[in-house]
Amino acid sequence: MTQDEPIMDGSLDAGHDEKVAGVVEQVRADAQLRDSEEVAQLLRQRLDETGLQVSDDEFARHVDDIRNGTSAAG
Repeated sequence: MTQDEPIMDGSLDAGHDEKVAGVVEQVRADAQLRDSEEVAQLLRQRLDETGLQVSDDEFARHVDDIRNGTSAAG
């Protein structure tokens, strides 16, 4: 069984940026248990799974933010 959609209340009401920020925060939490080299791969996988697209520049910024501990949540 896979989770193909967000399950939290209000998740379907979130805009694109809020959804991306949520995925980034999930990856940040998971990255604490992994090698930092896996961050980009994990983030790409999560974005693909949720169908969210970001530019290459935005993707690189999120990877750097995760590695440096900067929060994507506003």
